[in-house]
Amino acid sequence: MKPCDFDYIRATSVAQVLELLGKSGGGAKILAGGQSLVAALNMRLSAPELLIDISGLEEMRGIEMVDGRLRIGATTCHADVQRSGLVVQHAPLLKSAMDHVAHAAIRNRGTHGGSIAFADPAAEIPACAVALDARFIIRNPDGERTVAARDFFHDLYETDMQENEILVAVEYPLGGPGDFVFFREFARRKGDFATAGLALHAERAGDRFKRLAPVFFGVANTPVLAEETAGILVNRPLTTVTLQAAQEALGNELNVIGDMYAGAGMKLHLAGYFLKQAIEEMINQA
Repeated sequence: MKPCDFDYIRATSVAQVLELLGKSGGGAKILAGGQSLVAALNMRLSAPELLIDISGLEEMRGIEMVDGRLRIGATTCHADVQRSGLVVQHAPLLKSAMDHVAHAAIRNRGTHGGSIAFADPAAEIPACAVALDARFIIRNPDGERTVAARDFFHDLYETDMQENEILVAVEYPLGGPGDFVFFREFARRKGDFATAGLALHAERAGDRFKRLAPVFFGVANTPVLAEETAGILVNRPLTTVTLQAAQEALGNELNVIGDMYAGAGMKLHLAGYFLKQAIEEMINQA
């Protein structure tokens, strides 16, 4: 199929993007890397009146340290995040996830902010952002506002973004010496969206979790931070009994949604298995 007719403008500044969004009355879409949007256009799942191309906006690109946080511009491509020494040093969970994001050709075009704004529930980056307690910098005609990743994803492809707003950057807290990270996903083929996955970030004290953020993706309409399950594992000895209790809690906490590739039972099994792997890895590293 081919997309519906639309107007196209290659933006030269964020200010211009905001002006165009304001005039469009909700009829515009933003094009960054286009790895998700172009497919949606061709299948006519999206039919905007105006396409605003922001791929040339250098002011939204780059990886740097800002006020003690790791800041990644929204139009920074996946490949640059994957190769960044700052990401390896300060956000190793994100580095682990990047190797699972699609294929090299897509990583060379797809963008960090695009993955977050598109909000596919099986995507790796949104889950990592929630696990790492990232915050999103969103610009609108009145200025900027900051939204915690944990508050950003509302439902299937629905986020806290308004029609007159644009995501300009993502900021991650810096990792510490006591950090523990774990990333696993299952996909039918390498590079496919995950059937189920776990992005986990924790702070450990000896052989125990001091803080824990296990985020499951591909199992529901948004990334799911399993807080009740984490509560069972924090500040407790990581024994077989504790693990069993955590897996039982996970089964009650996750409202798993099956799809055409895997039923809810399989997805829940994978989620529990990944949690078990994470705890065993934590024990082996202690």
